[in-house]
Amino acid sequence: MKKFLTLLMTIGWLPTLSAFAQTESSDWYANLQAMDPAQMTLLIILGIVLLVIVLLLLLMVYLMSFMVAVFKKENPELANEPTWWEKFKERFVTGKMDTVGGKEEKAKMMADHSYDGITELDNFMPPWLQWVFILTIVFGVVYFVNYSVLGFGKTGIEEYEEELRLEAIAAEARMATMAASIDETNVTFDDSQASIATGKSIFEANCAACHAADGGGGVGPNLTDQYWIHGGSIQDVFTVVKYGVVSKGMVPWEDQLSPQEIQQVSSYILTLVGTTPANPKEPQGELFAPESEVETVTESTSEIATL
Repeated sequence: MKKFLTLLMTIGWLPTLSAFAQTESSDWYANLQAMDPAQMTLLIILGIVLLVIVLLLLLMVYLMSFMVAVFKKENPELANEPTWWEKFKERFVTGKMDTVGGKEEKAKMMADHSYDGITELDNFMPPWLQWVFILTIVFGVVYFVNYSVLGFGKTGIEEYEEELRLEAIAAEARMATMAASIDETNVTFDDSQASIATGKSIFEANCAACHAADGGGGVGPNLTDQYWIHGGSIQDVFTVVKYGVVSKGMVPWEDQLSPQEIQQVSSYILTLVGTTPANPKEPQGELFAPESEVETVTESTSEIATL
């Protein structure tokens, strides 16, 4: 009876385990919700029928085991015969075990393998281990033929190259996502060679008409000095390029340039600071000092005050 209850509890857990495994799939729940009432009713009926079949099978197993137990009690000769499970275990799992201290065990004693009174027995390999050994040989042959002879499977180098290819695609997608999310709150100065080169091309094509090709200024202000009308940080330049200053003729570029392109041209503009243009325009705006320089000056002033 205890064995039957244990088996029943195990079977009862199977639907839970199955549902847990199904949570790994991406669309089973959506497909379930998409069913119409008729399909859902049919699915429930099928589930109930399967449950009844399983319960009937368990009941039959329990009745058969009960009948075998009754027959063994009525016929003592049947009680001495091994069950099907014992036969299966002896043939495929444990093998035939010798009685402790029997003649067969003594015959297997290896006299040259005796240490501190402990004698090793020359036992056979258990059947389950033999089957595992055979399966490893079969697997090794199939593996070798598949990868080295037929060439169907990918070698380690090919798998590595495929992973690199997939990772390159994923990295490109991540970079595209990051580039699309750049704005004036998170933009950073990009001084990479590729970024500066692209920013220079954008500047020469769109900004040189007003600020001169060397940034010295024309209709627009000089971009090479330390004076800025709307601030000289990367965030300030990015904001001006993105939204423009319509009142002063600076058009917004957010509809014509991507966020990454605005970052690139803004970074290039900051590289023009300190250069010597051919015909520089007079300074406009206020003197801008980078935060690093301001912090340095503040620290120096504090040290002098301390002294």
